Order: sequence, then structure tokens, then C-alpha cells
Amino acid sequence: MEEKTVTEANEIDESCIFCNLESRAVFIENDYAVVIEDSFPVTKHHSLIIPKRHFKDYFDIQQTEQNAIHDLLKICRKLLSEKDTSITGFNVGINIGHDAGQTINHCHIHLIPRRNGDMENPKGGVRGVIPDKMHY
Repeated sequence: MEEKTVTEANEIDESCIFCNLESRAVFIENDYAVVIEDSFPVTKHHSLIIPKRHFKDYFDIQQTEQNAIHDLLKICRKLLSEKDTSITGFNVGINIGHDAGQTINHCHIHLIPRRNGDMENPKGGVRGVIPDKMHY
């Protein structure tokens, strides 16, 4: 199966809030994705990396988009770490589907800065999506 190029598959959903971002909300971008601050942040500087093409499921991502998103994750991590020296770690997360907590049906990746002491016992990190399974 041949993958479409991103320029051939430039799908936009006019009703999608991530397809209709105002430019002032975007603080980093490249040809395939943008970075904004999360409107409901878990921690200070919680950011979202959002592909410009509209698709719901991360597993529908094209390689060029995946590379662009990875580049933005690294750039954003560096900028946030330089901007806020209290950041001592990060969580990176993707919710795929309603049962995994996805509330906006446009693929997006969370970059969540963490700080020493921001929770009593951070062991397990992303395993906390199922609270009883976080600590092992």
C-alpha cells in the first residue's frame, strides 16, 4: 500500500478546534505540525504538539509527520528547560480513542513538564492512567 504524501493528503476539518488554531496560539511550528500551550494544563508549560493534517489516530500518522513531531518535541523540551529551570523531567503522552481519554478527535501529543516534588511519589509515571497500577 503506497502512502500519500502529506501535501497530497492535506485534510482539514472545518469543525475541528485544532484545524482552526489562531496563529497567536502557536509558539513553535514546522511544515507539518505546531506547538501550543494546553488550555487545561496538568503542569505549568504543558504543551501540545499537533499535526497540521486532520486525522484522529496516532497510528494513522505519516512518516514525515512523525519526524516533524519528534523534532518539535525535542525543540520544545529544550526551550522549556531553558525557560524554566525548575523542570526536572517530562512525560510524553498520546490518548488514542475515547476509552483512552481522547477528547479532541485530532491527533495530538502532550509534553508535560515535571518538577521535583510535584507529586508525592511519581514512580510509574504514565502508568498513572490506571491509578491502581501506577506503583509496582
